[in-house]
Amino acid sequence: MEYRDPFATAQYGAQTKAAAYDLGLRAYMLKIYNYMASALALTGIVALGASQSDAFINALYNVQNGNVVGMSMFGWLVVLAPLGLVLWLSFGINRLSASAAQAIFWAYSALVGLSLTSIFLVYTGESIARTFFVTAGTFGAMSIYGYTTKRDLTGFGSFLMMGLIGLILASIVNMFMQSSALAFATSVIGVLIFVGLTAYDTQKLKNMYYQVAGNAEAMAKTSIMGALALYLDFINIFMYMLRFMGDRR
Repeated sequence: MEYRDPFATAQYGAQTKAAAYDLGLRAYMLKIYNYMASALALTGIVALGASQSDAFINALYNVQNGNVVGMSMFGWLVVLAPLGLVLWLSFGINRLSASAAQAIFWAYSALVGLSLTSIFLVYTGESIARTFFVTAGTFGAMSIYGYTTKRDLTGFGSFLMMGLIGLILASIVNMFMQSSALAFATSVIGVLIFVGLTAYDTQKLKNMYYQVAGNAEAMAKTSIMGALALYLDFINIFMYMLRFMGDRR
């Protein structure tokens, strides 16, 4: 009769379980990053394509003598529509099926692309590409930090969320003040906040895996919401950095 050490068997079982969790976590995070990258690609393609259409530009903006002088009603609808979709997705995720949530996510990404058409009219293509790659490097570094750090970023994330509320209020105030100094300050603070949120959101998503592992529906929905969070972090870092790095036409 073969003798098996119960302690060795238990240790082997624990190691096997840990290895399975590691593989599952990597697959889960890879799915989130694939969703996010695909959404960014869709946003970029839609924005670039729309910027090449004179008919769309004329529908989106009020153009006089070849110069954009303001947004049309259709333009405001395009700009505000993504906000409605992201609220629908955020507050209705528990009632939505995974496939419906994914469809809303792709629609949101496309609408954000339409709303970002103006950057191709304001900034040169070279500076947009340069800013994108700098953003990608910054985002990647902070996401790796959030994934690998042993430090609990929960308190840091709460502080950043309070800073985000202040940033939104300051941006609204500056819509009326039109202060260049306040615009510069909000841009700097905006980059710092969303760089920090990238690390926080990555760690949060990693920790959530252990709550939803084994539940296919919950994992699918968490992957979509996680991709949305990281997508928003990336887009906001990019837009704030573009104010510094973008070369105007």
